[in-house]
Amino acid sequence: MELAGPTLTLRYATPADAAALFALASDAQVTRFFSWGPYTKVEQPLAYIERLAGQRERGEQLDLLIVHRDDGPIGVTGLAELSRRDRRAVVGTWLGRRWWGSGANDESKALIGRLAFDHLGLDRVGAYADVDNGRSQAALERTGFVREGVLRGWHRHGDSVRDVALFSLLRDDFARSRLAAVPTQMRGEPPQSFVVLPFSP
Repeated sequence: MELAGPTLTLRYATPADAAALFALASDAQVTRFFSWGPYTKVEQPLAYIERLAGQRERGEQLDLLIVHRDDGPIGVTGLAELSRRDRRAVVGTWLGRRWWGSGANDESKALIGRLAFDHLGLDRVGAYADVDNGRSQAALERTGFVREGVLRGWHRHGDSVRDVALFSLLRDDFARSRLAAVPTQMRGEPPQSFVVLPFSP
């Protein structure tokens, strides 16, 4: 499965992408608010990649590599915390520091939104951002996500427990947003473990 936009493609990562992911996520600024990282050896992203197929099949995690048409892999986006009954999931995205503020986040959110609402049948996509991560919060609001409040003690990072701001994007929000205007081409089929309701736009 691949989703292609004007400058980016979302696709499954392969072991050949491990070196690129290591280069991107060995930057401590990139992983500052994550529960993992920074990477210190290439075996870490390789182990991550090797887990992805099983996670997809079990409906646990649907991570996709963000690939720039000229620069190759630049980050990762994906869906987790799937609730089939409630037709919702949570999106997470990270980009190498070079692509912060480049518009890559907006386009990747447009692609993952198209996947979530049009191809998986979701009604809600949530997102979290650390309360101290103003850049991430602003990026979510810029793409149309609505801030709903703060979840206290939600995210464990090492020995610390962090509060996170909660955001959401509903199907109608996406349809009205500028993300819906981004041209998107879908190739292949999404994993059936994540398809909650067949949807024809």
